[in-house]
Amino acid sequence: MTLRIIFMGTPEFSVPTLRALKDAGHEIVAVYSQPPRPGGRRGLDLQKSPVQQAAELLGIPVFTPLNFKEEAEREQFRALRADVAVVVAYGLLLPEAILTGTRLGCYNGHASLLPRWRGAAPIQRAIMAGDAKTGMMVMQMEKGLDTGPVALTREVEIGENTTAGELHDQLMLVGARAMVEAMDKLEADDLPLVPQADDGVLYAAKIDKNETRIDFSRSARDVHNHIRGLAPFPGAWTEAVVNGKSERIKVLASELATGEGEPGTVLDDRLSVACGSGAVRLARLQKAGGKPLDGSEFLRGTPILPGMRLG
Repeated sequence: MTLRIIFMGTPEFSVPTLRALKDAGHEIVAVYSQPPRPGGRRGLDLQKSPVQQAAELLGIPVFTPLNFKEEAEREQFRALRADVAVVVAYGLLLPEAILTGTRLGCYNGHASLLPRWRGAAPIQRAIMAGDAKTGMMVMQMEKGLDTGPVALTREVEIGENTTAGELHDQLMLVGARAMVEAMDKLEADDLPLVPQADDGVLYAAKIDKNETRIDFSRSARDVHNHIRGLAPFPGAWTEAVVNGKSERIKVLASELATGEGEPGTVLDDRLSVACGSGAVRLARLQKAGGKPLDGSEFLRGTPILPGMRLG
């Protein structure tokens, strides 16, 4: 016997779970995703989400409601008579009518070790905070924000130089395998649920563009975590005066380095930069309108010399 599943997700992060559930033999009766948004080169064309594109290739019906405020949308959901809804980065808070609209409820794949980093940006926040590990959790959803009981946990170590993009790609595959295992256990009526702890709660607020600028007055460790936690998107940035003109430069990778100096001062010809304590080496950079380049290649086209100040 297989489960009748409604899958709910939007970004590329969700796609491996959708495919894995189908490959495992479950019946995906419908997919819900965020509506197409303006995109393309000039932002004029409507772009379907990665999940919608994947679902259509698999021949699965797709629904893209703005929300579930209308009773007709809720009834349409219930009429699918699904056993369970699987939610991975859908992007909407689900009302009670949807949470209870299937026989077995809704299960969410969340990219943190709950209750740490509930909310919108758990991958970025874990790295920015210097966490040594994170993971994927499958939890039963309830009305609170990522507060439901946990069914399954898979821990993942965070390397010293791991970026948010690298961790994203690792977790989306770990999450796909974890959700298949969880649904197999649910089908066998063997999926335990453990309430989340009351202590250790942290919220992973959405990344704000105002916090992306690099502050070299912080410690080298904090600066390094900030850079890799925002790479590749939206990207931490600083400014440099090059040929008499101020240019904004994204920093997409960094390493801890040796050296001391006034914060923001370039210390050598390898783009080591002094911080409030210690230094970081800027390992991958991108100018506005340019492509990402490794530090040595970047320097060949952009003269940033020892003694210059960034920021």
